[in-house]
Amino acid sequence: MLTLTENATLVIKSITGVEGAPDGAGVRISQENPADPALAVTTTEAPQPGDQVVEEAGARVFLEQNAANALDDKILDAAVDDKGGVEFLLVPQPGPGNGAVPTP
Repeated sequence: MLTLTENATLVIKSITGVEGAPDGAGVRISQENPADPALAVTTTEAPQPGDQVVEEAGARVFLEQNAANALDDKILDAAVDDKGGVEFLLVPQPGPGNGAVPTP
């Protein structure tokens, strides 16, 4: 399952916690075509039917089914640039399936 870094959690909470946003708001990640690696990231008030919900420290991420499958072994990180733009980064989770050596 997708996991979030502390930075991603803070950035998502700042994006979805703006004044007037509903309590259940989150970031939705979708992938239109499983053969195409492109992902779309949008803010939304609630998950859509069939979305997988990842919640960590109050940050909510809704994963459309194709995106959930593609990101199952990933870590979501985020950074804010000098102009206030947000950049999301995906990195593999450590583990035997990702080329990393498991720690005993």
